[in-house]
Amino acid sequence: MRLCSYRDVVLGERVAVVDGDRVLPASDLVTDGPRTMADLLADGRDGLSAVGAAANRERIRRQGRPVAELDLLAPVPRPGKVVAIGRNYREHAAEEGAEQPTAPLIFAKFASSVVGPGDDVRWDPALTGQVDYEAELAVVIGTRARRVPVERAVEFVFGYTCLNDVSARDLQFGDGQWTRGKSLDTFCPMGPVVVTADELGDAGDLAISCRVNGEVRQSARTSDLYFGVAQIVSHCSQAFSLEPGDVIATGTPAGVGAFRKPPVWLADGDEMVVEIERIGRLVNHCRTEAGS
Repeated sequence: MRLCSYRDVVLGERVAVVDGDRVLPASDLVTDGPRTMADLLADGRDGLSAVGAAANRERIRRQGRPVAELDLLAPVPRPGKVVAIGRNYREHAAEEGAEQPTAPLIFAKFASSVVGPGDDVRWDPALTGQVDYEAELAVVIGTRARRVPVERAVEFVFGYTCLNDVSARDLQFGDGQWTRGKSLDTFCPMGPVVVTADELGDAGDLAISCRVNGEVRQSARTSDLYFGVAQIVSHCSQAFSLEPGDVIATGTPAGVGAFRKPPVWLADGDEMVVEIERIGRLVNHCRTEAGS
């Protein structure tokens, strides 16, 4: 299934099943069904199966609304945590001059940085002047995972979405650790949908790209990852619990602005498009203003 979250002007946040260009709220498909993505995740596999069984294409076409009419949110509007993996594509590690990692390199983005498709990415130019894009495949956890083996790790995955790990490089590199530079408000766009794991599998070989103002800046396949989804989920779970709704950003390909010669930074008005095969296109625009 393909699922989205959106804001209804009367009912607030809703979760819906997406089919092509139309959507139908999950609560319309199932009696006492989930109203939000958090509700759906809390219902577990049985709740997801019930929604999936009721979501036939004809019904969505007949009763649904056009996606274009919706105020889309990030598929998981407020994840419990956003875990990110650094230097996980071979060519990206090479462009940075970094050695091959021996294990997934974990850092974090604050959940308050999450925004949805179509939302502006904003920053104060007095705070940072070196803002960069990073296209990433994101994993949404569906079941609590603690010390799970690699062989079972994908069982704990709810689905996948597109993520842009926007980064203030001057803050990131100046601080000596990455949290602040990765976590400015609006610096974690996600969407437009989450595709469930039963449809997408382990996402082990998908095309991923980032375009800025129509120019391809990043282009790779998820098969180029040092550590795949199962390895990442298992590795994280050895150290801390992964909870339903947590998001893991699996790393970015080569081509980021920081390591171009000369470096190329995002500017006011720039359009970023992160696209992942079989998931969709995440589009956001950049805005600079004092106090952002």
